[in-house]
Amino acid sequence: MSAEILDGKWVREQILAELRPRIDKLSAKHRPPGLAVILAGHDPASEIYVRNKIKTCGELGIYSEKITPPDTTSTEDLLGIIEGLNQRNEIDGILVQSPLPKQVDKRRILLGVKPDKDVDGFHPLNVGSLVADIPAPRPCTPAGIMELLRRYKIPITGKNAVVVGRSDIVGKPMALLLLHQSATVTICHSRTSNLADECRRADILVAAIGRPAFLTREFIKSGATVIDVGQNRGLGGKGLVGDVEAEAAKELAAAYTPVPGGVGPLTIAMLMANTVHAAEQHLCCA
Repeated sequence: MSAEILDGKWVREQILAELRPRIDKLSAKHRPPGLAVILAGHDPASEIYVRNKIKTCGELGIYSEKITPPDTTSTEDLLGIIEGLNQRNEIDGILVQSPLPKQVDKRRILLGVKPDKDVDGFHPLNVGSLVADIPAPRPCTPAGIMELLRRYKIPITGKNAVVVGRSDIVGKPMALLLLHQSATVTICHSRTSNLADECRRADILVAAIGRPAFLTREFIKSGATVIDVGQNRGLGGKGLVGDVEAEAAKELAAAYTPVPGGVGPLTIAMLMANTVHAAEQHLCCA
């Protein structure tokens, strides 16, 4: 029996279809949801990500702005831009695209965005809400993975989940979201002893370590659900390669996310969902 492919594009289309009537309702009664994206510098990958975010806003009827300060911008200049957006009622969400230029203090920028406009879910107040399982914007990639698991009806309660990677963007919030659904969660990373042994215990294995094809067949338990968050360049810079060896996932897993086409499409979908929810929160009292 071959592994089930968990199609992120299918889930993305479901999420976006569910958002459209909510956006139409807001537009008819008040105004469209509004998203501002700040792109400092000229990182090629960031430029592609931002273009796709703006494009999706246009397709859904979300108002969007792209602000492009130069790569010489200072922390104070960026904070000034953010504060201006914080004060604008028609902007519901503010996204500061990473990576930032090296001279910019990332922590101060993170704190500069108002928590109710933090559609990335990275502000410490929203991280605290995630820890306490209180409603707040959730980081987009982990939230998208939870939607994928839910819509494919993959059981989480009581399952052993192993998250490989401890980043603030994916690894840590992923572990908390799984924990809130009553999984038994282990967080692993590059310094974990016996990493393959830990991974082989996983009913749900989430690979977010940023190393191409690093998790080979000895890391995968037969019948596991494998979620590959990796977006690595292949040999010679061609194509995308996940953190999991693709053939091993196909042969051993019960279900897995391909790269590309698995987790990738979900991140922007959840950014849109967070923006629409922020608009609903702002306009319910307008």
